[in-house]
Amino acid sequence: MTFQVGEKVVYPNHGVGTIENISIRSFGAQNERFYLLKLAYSSMTVMVPFSHAEGVGLRKVTKNTEIAKVLNFLATGMPRWNPDWKHRFKENTEKMSNGSLSAIAEVFKTLLLIQGDKPLSFREKKMLERSRQMLLAEVAISRSLLEKDAIDLLDRSLQKAKLRFPEPI
Repeated sequence: MTFQVGEKVVYPNHGVGTIENISIRSFGAQNERFYLLKLAYSSMTVMVPFSHAEGVGLRKVTKNTEIAKVLNFLATGMPRWNPDWKHRFKENTEKMSNGSLSAIAEVFKTLLLIQGDKPLSFREKKMLERSRQMLLAEVAISRSLLEKDAIDLLDRSLQKAKLRFPEPI
């Protein structure tokens, strides 16, 4: 899969970014092409070699039909989770690294449900915030919404499950 300069893409575990440049770097006799990716949430710049783009999970922004499935899951889906927070954290970390929006939504909803019953660990609070931001950014980009409108859309879905879209930490 190749991307073009200016295209919005998702870098797993970091969120939505924009391909700002495509460059070639020399390593001895070898030349390698790189995507220069500017991440929206952190303003961090990442160089991803073409040869590793698929391996790290760089992908296009989720299509609108998949967004509808994610919103439906937030409204009606019931995630299952491990009661032991260490095992749960490991499983959730793997889901976040997977990069799929449905996996991120599952982590997000799981942590929201747990938070309703008991306080989250510091690491899970950070994961909730990261999944919140990744979900919000991708929904906003995919649906061409302002951030506040994407928050309203996500909040309406969560209200059907008697949950609220959390404020940023």
